[in-house]
Amino acid sequence: MISTAAVRAEDAALANKLDPNAKEIDDKVLAASAAVKVEDGKYKDKDGDPTFHIVNDGKKVDWFMYSGYRRYHAECHVCHGPDAMGSTYAPALKDSLKHLNYSEFMGILAGGKQDVNSSDQKVMPAFADNKNVMCYADDLYVYLRSRAAGAWGRARPGEHEDKPDSAKATEKDCLGG
Repeated sequence: MISTAAVRAEDAALANKLDPNAKEIDDKVLAASAAVKVEDGKYKDKDGDPTFHIVNDGKKVDWFMYSGYRRYHAECHVCHGPDAMGSTYAPALKDSLKHLNYSEFMGILAGGKQDVNSSDQKVMPAFADNKNVMCYADDLYVYLRSRAAGAWGRARPGEHEDKPDSAKATEKDCLGG
């Protein structure tokens, strides 16, 4: 016999899964994503890879995570779904970034990827020549990493750090402005 408390616990677990803003914390990915240093407003993990920085009880994000959110929803969400949740024909990048490292992500983003078998064909186009993607590749990685770690839920970042001068210069150089 199932107790009333067990049923209520199951209902609560289901309600949490249905909450579109609920965070799905992955402790292992979150720990690996910890920012240990900052250079010119860009946060880095212990390996020197770009990572996110969220403060004020989860209300304020770093500039690059905010920029990555914006770029993702301008370029990637059409295939990979809103908030990196996936679609019927492209994987959830919030899950892919749990096992892809920075260099693997950059390689797929620039060179594309094909998974073809007798019953399925999945093709990620190469974006190496798309400045609207490649000039912001680190930003995309940072946003997707925050989603993979569960540090950021399904919401537009509200508060964010100011855009660092180094980001302005890099953007100008990359876009040819």
